[in-house]
Order: sequence, then C-alpha cells, then structure tokens
Amino acid sequence: MASFIDDLLGRLFPKKTKQVQIKENFKQSESEKDAGTEWELSEEGKSMLALVAKNYHFKKSGINNYPEVHILNSPYANGFAVSYDSPFDEKTFSYLFFAFGKRILDLGYNQVSLDRKIEELKDFVKTTEKQYFKLPLSNVDFGQKIDQLFGNISVEKVSINDKPSFLKILVTVYSDHLYQEAKPFDQFIDEIFENT
Repeated sequence: MASFIDDLLGRLFPKKTKQVQIKENFKQSESEKDAGTEWELSEEGKSMLALVAKNYHFKKSGINNYPEVHILNSPYANGFAVSYDSPFDEKTFSYLFFAFGKRILDLGYNQVSLDRKIEELKDFVKTTEKQYFKLPLSNVDFGQKIDQLFGNISVEKVSINDKPSFLKILVTVYSDHLYQEAKPFDQFIDEIFENT
C-alpha cells in the first residue's frame, strides 16, 4: 500500500530535478564545407532551396504546402521557419542550414558564432544549432548613421530527441538612433533565395 501512495504522491508532486543544459561552439570541417557547397550547386540543392522559396511565397498568399513554412512577423524581428518534412532527410536539412548561412555571408555579413545548445526538457531533449551573423563594423564611419543592411541574422536548426524538427531564420533590426533604417525584409527574402 505504501508504494501505491508513494507512486501517487510522486505523480502529484514530482521531485524537482536539475535539467541538463550544454552549450558548445563547433566548426565545420573543410570537407563538410566543400560537400555543402557541392550540394547547394547540385540539382537537388537548387530544387530544395527553390521549394522553400516557393512555399514561403505560398504561405504569404495564405496557401499551405509541404514542407510547411511559418512566417514570423513583429515590429523589430521578421523571419520564417521551415518544418522538417518530405522531401527533406537529415543530411539535406543540415545542408540547407549551412546553405542559408553561406548565402548570408554572401550578403556581406560576418558569422560571429556557430554553436550548439542541448537542453534536457521535461519529456524530450532539444538540440539547437545556431549560426549568428552581424555586419562588419571595421570600416564604419561613426560620424554618420550606420547602415545595418537588414539587421542581425540568426539561422537555427532545431532537433527534438535527435530528429530534425525545423529551421528558423530570424532577422532582428536595430531601432537605435545610431543606425539607418533597415532594408525591407522582402528584399532580404529576394536576396537569400536569389538563383534558386
């Protein structure tokens, strides 16, 4: 009888356990970078990027298609997320994550971090790989307002229990008086999907 009561009390008042959280920086090897570039230029890479672009524009028009795209809008941050679904597999999803990062570098940004955060949550483990990009400030004339282009950009790949869940690209603008107004998010979308 005591074990029944202990079990019942355990369910009603679970013991608080410290959840595990690990954050680490990581790097892509040269061979991984080369494989990613080769994929991005391949027919498969081009078609995957074109599919995300098409589904983004469908979503803006109120049409859902798979893999589903979710639009993120607020006054100071805009972005989109792509759900992990067919025709993606784990490898192409990872290539897509790095392809977006490469395209952001091509816009003139610097990658300031590439990290991985692993969190043990209540019923699952969440892994977030994140690329973070800022403008280079080395040749900025601080006597004038700073051109922020589109703002700061992050690209995240989220996995739940080691299974890909979604990719998210978020552009956050500076509202500070030191910066020029950011370029429109629609222009960012056009440039990130250029040549797809």
